[in-house]
Amino acid sequence: MTTLWFILVALMIGAYVVLDGFDLGAGILHLFVAQDDAERRTVLRAIGPVWDGNEVWLLAAGGSLFFAFPALYAAGFSGFYLPLMIVLWLLMGRAISIELRSRIPSPVWASFWDGIFFVSSALLAIFYGAALANVVRGVPLDKSGYFFEALWTNFDPKNPTPGILDWYTILIGLLALAALTMHGAAYVVMKTEGAVQLRAHRWVVRAWIATLVLTVPGTVATFWLRSSMLTRFGDQPWGVVFPLVAICGLLGVGHFAMHRSEIATFLASCAYLLGMLTATVFAVYPDVLPAVDKPNSLTIYNASASNYGLQVGLVWWIIGMALAITYGVVIYRMFWGKVSVVAGTH
Repeated sequence: MTTLWFILVALMIGAYVVLDGFDLGAGILHLFVAQDDAERRTVLRAIGPVWDGNEVWLLAAGGSLFFAFPALYAAGFSGFYLPLMIVLWLLMGRAISIELRSRIPSPVWASFWDGIFFVSSALLAIFYGAALANVVRGVPLDKSGYFFEALWTNFDPKNPTPGILDWYTILIGLLALAALTMHGAAYVVMKTEGAVQLRAHRWVVRAWIATLVLTVPGTVATFWLRSSMLTRFGDQPWGVVFPLVAICGLLGVGHFAMHRSEIATFLASCAYLLGMLTATVFAVYPDVLPAVDKPNSLTIYNASASNYGLQVGLVWWIIGMALAITYGVVIYRMFWGKVSVVAGTH
């Protein structure tokens, strides 16, 4: 049952990365692919009906962590208190900028909120990548299962008391920025037409090159820091399917982008993100929060709730997920298709 919940939480996080990932990418790109107010609102229209629903998967994943792995939730939310507060402010910045930019018909007002939208989206992508890198690298958990990390220390990932930011976590943060930019650009290409689509296509190629370049050192650095992850693939060779999905997805983005296959490019980007995430999850299993001092790591066994609680919760999880998926399918079907450049102030 604990393994099942580990997989379910990973699936929800994967759904969030894929769905809200293109929202973040659109936010990063909208200043570059749109040259006037009408074009910027076109990019916002592409994500407008779905962005808030996409963020539900983050709430669902957090709620499931609290229920299924309470020790992980307690340790993670206390140890990562500072970056979590930063992420919360960035999430609010994105939401407020989308809602308020058109409330006053003023170029200064709109430009201010466009800037907030861009900064919030870009920093969120970097912080999400750095958060994943912290989990892979390990945190300074003590024997009681708690820790505290400063924002940075000496930027050495092998420091016994590492900070949230070091050269490794920044590298993965930049990889996340490039990958989500690529993902968002592929989505904008799929949802728009004309000049906006043409500029977005150019950014797909640029972000794809950056992602390709950063994936190699990111992967090498990961296995250098945690050789046990490479051992895991040796012990369970079938797990190689996950990095293969990531590789095929990344190569597919380049191939389909060159051939202007809009939907295929976006789906290939989804495959890359899911492949990278599932490969990481597979490699760290059964740990849910690795420690710098390995014996102090939180695993699915010492961090989970009771088996009875997990069984009861599974019933309610299925009901909740059925409602969420149904809502998502309806919304995406209602707003499927291209959005066009619009004129006016609202």
